[in-house]
Amino acid sequence: MRLQTVTQPDSVDPDGRWAKMDAVSSVDDEGFVCRGGPSESILDPKGLIIFFEDRNFQGRSHECSTDSSELNSYFSRCNSIRVENGNWMIYERPNYTGQQYFVKRGEYPDCQHWSGLSDSVRSCRLIPQHCGSFKLRIYEREDFRGQMMEFTEDCPHVNEEFNYHDIHSCNVLEGHWIFFEQPNYRGRQYFLKSGEYKRFTDWGAMNARVGSFRRISDLY
Repeated sequence: MRLQTVTQPDSVDPDGRWAKMDAVSSVDDEGFVCRGGPSESILDPKGLIIFFEDRNFQGRSHECSTDSSELNSYFSRCNSIRVENGNWMIYERPNYTGQQYFVKRGEYPDCQHWSGLSDSVRSCRLIPQHCGSFKLRIYEREDFRGQMMEFTEDCPHVNEEFNYHDIHSCNVLEGHWIFFEQPNYRGRQYFLKSGEYKRFTDWGAMNARVGSFRRISDLY
């Protein structure tokens, strides 16, 4: 692994929640920070989500314990969900496309409880458990250019912290995160796992607007 030394952060939040910088102290060939202890993502084999065709857990149901790219053959509509175990993303369309919604252990008696706009659920994904720290960098421009800030905790108001309404690229260094189109964790949702996102279309968005984001830190 090749390391290069670059500049330190030019300002740091006293609470340690974010750092504003041009770059970090050591970066490997892929641009990942090389400091701190290792983190792990563990896929829990006991994940279980149950989809119901009607509200209040009525009608035909289908149980799922792992990722499913196509749910059409199991039910024609979904109006309630019970999550027995695991953290999940459910998708409006097959192959993990369309509007996304995060659900965790609990009961969702109608689609409004997961902020859904319709009874269409066509694919689902079990999110691996993350045991370790969280780290995310957001950028003002595409391809990791322009002003950058690094976060390790939830951010309910991106504009207040970042001074921009839009995020055009990001690098998820550790953990799993959800972007929300509006402040206070409202609006369209986008699931981000570890990796590089050179432009907003890489996380499935139609525009660069991000109002808030949070970690997926629920253990199960």
